[in-house]
Amino acid sequence: MIIWLASYPKSGNTWLRALITSYLYSDTGDFNFNLLEKVDSFPNIKHFQNYLDKFEKVEDTAKYWINVQEKLNKDKRLKILKTHNALFKINNSSFTNNQNTLGVIYIVRDPRNVITSICNHYQFTHDQALDFMITKKKALFSRKSGRFLAFQPILSWSLNYKSWVDNVKYPTVLIKYEELENETFFTFKKTLKFIKKISNSDFKIEDQKIKNCINSCKFEKLKKLENKIGFNEAPIKKGSNERLKFFNLGKENNWRNILSKNIIDEIEKEFKIEMKELGYL
Repeated sequence: MIIWLASYPKSGNTWLRALITSYLYSDTGDFNFNLLEKVDSFPNIKHFQNYLDKFEKVEDTAKYWINVQEKLNKDKRLKILKTHNALFKINNSSFTNNQNTLGVIYIVRDPRNVITSICNHYQFTHDQALDFMITKKKALFSRKSGRFLAFQPILSWSLNYKSWVDNVKYPTVLIKYEELENETFFTFKKTLKFIKKISNSDFKIEDQKIKNCINSCKFEKLKKLENKIGFNEAPIKKGSNERLKFFNLGKENNWRNILSKNIIDEIEKEFKIEMKELGYL
């Protein structure tokens, strides 16, 4: 059964994924990039490339979402999967169901800081990133050998957030990036308790190991590790084979020092309800 580690892009999913994998899949809590493979992304190309379907339309893989999850769950073991998908139906195909999903960890981040990370990752201007975040019918996808694969309808920042936190089908814990950043120990421990409870797992929750994970996954250490050996999830610079930095600004990513008043006003206007609900306004 699956526990989804869900979020809108550039909201801290990779950091939380690093913390979780270093705790669950190492003896000491020491992190390395290989551990991230223990929490795979869904959907991705490998899930659909063996189907005979031509996948001529960008959304064609959606009809196989459940089928792929059934295959992944055949071994009846707990799986934590990362996704940026919104939780919704397309062409009458649901993203998941009760037979495949145990629960959801949803990490959300102040959209005024998401936008600056979006700019770096997708190489957008602030105006382009704003349009990306407010567009309701927004999707990510891959294309290989003329076939549309790994279709991810992320929708807008607010619709993505509401689709998961308002769902009544699956137990959900909401993790605010800012709380993970400022109260890392307690927020991460809450996440582990959620995983343990809904999966009925027998792993122990040990304070010292939590502290080791947090120390091992500090932004400065992740950035140093990326500089040393690279990171295969980092974006490719347009027009070249060079990878941009995935771990880019860290705490220096402060919208107050980066965004223009016009962009700030537009974000706060567009996402006013959700930002007030989350305490960002």
